[in-house]
Amino acid sequence: MQIEKKKTRPARLAQVKPVRNPGMALDMDWVASVQANTSAIERRAATLPGRRSVKKDFQAAWLLKAVSLIDLTTLSGDDTPGRVRRLCAKARAPVRPDLLDALGVTRLTTGAVCVYHEMVPTAVAALEGSGIPVAAVSTGFPAGLSPFKLRVAEIGESVKAGASEIDIVISRRHVLMGNWQALYDEVRAFREACGDAHMKTILATGELATLRNVARASLVCMMAGADFIKTSTGKEPVNATLPVSLTMIRALRDYGERTGYKIGYKPAGGISRAKDALTYLALIKDELGTRWLQPDLFRFGASSLLGDIERQIEHHVTGRYSARWRHPMG
Repeated sequence: MQIEKKKTRPARLAQVKPVRNPGMALDMDWVASVQANTSAIERRAATLPGRRSVKKDFQAAWLLKAVSLIDLTTLSGDDTPGRVRRLCAKARAPVRPDLLDALGVTRLTTGAVCVYHEMVPTAVAALEGSGIPVAAVSTGFPAGLSPFKLRVAEIGESVKAGASEIDIVISRRHVLMGNWQALYDEVRAFREACGDAHMKTILATGELATLRNVARASLVCMMAGADFIKTSTGKEPVNATLPVSLTMIRALRDYGERTGYKIGYKPAGGISRAKDALTYLALIKDELGTRWLQPDLFRFGASSLLGDIERQIEHHVTGRYSARWRHPMG
């Protein structure tokens, strides 16, 4: 089944890479002014799945967009170089070529590959020439409770090994105790250790107790120089949710309006169905605009999502649902 394409198209505007967020001095008056109306946020979030519905060719196009925004991830204690190489091969070709041919798509990759530090050299070698960045989880992921000097050193080692993105975790206790200066200083030190590598700051929102804490922590991390704010490690009991996402998205929108810097967003954990991806994409488009639907400003931290998306795309092309084993991760 071929997606119809217009014979003539308007010239595509070049995407201007956003100027990197340099951070700013900690503004405690701004932080203290941040509130979160939990009941209103939850009501708004509850309406999101039913607000936008795309079908047929439009749905296929949105799902392909979602694939390009996935951080394909393996973070298991039994990771091996072979597993990472297979994952990287999947990142290069995330959807079967016959399905892409049927849709008239010539090339599609995921947004990045995310691994532990030990597997960074393997991933860098496997992705050479693809343009797909390697992200490394760092700073004592997932708990962030190792000695501070070791957490900073871990960032430097991953950057040396070739990681161009670093996913750091914050010390949750700073948020729970309201010690915003300590959180700022910590994230600022991590940002300096990242150098040219972009820093995605994981808040572990399922452990921050309130949406107000989530909003304030998001703001402090952006003040400290975060390039992305990310919901979760994927290891907490509760990971990405729509109320948390709405809270974080509005915090980064407020930061952007006041400072002029665009901050990326990454929901991670708990997003495994294609229809959930569509809901998140609609939320991003509604709240932030089309510019955020690019991998330099939005990512999904959800490897299992890819299998369901590929299955839905096959249904779109063939009219039949396939077995899940036909869409392996590697």
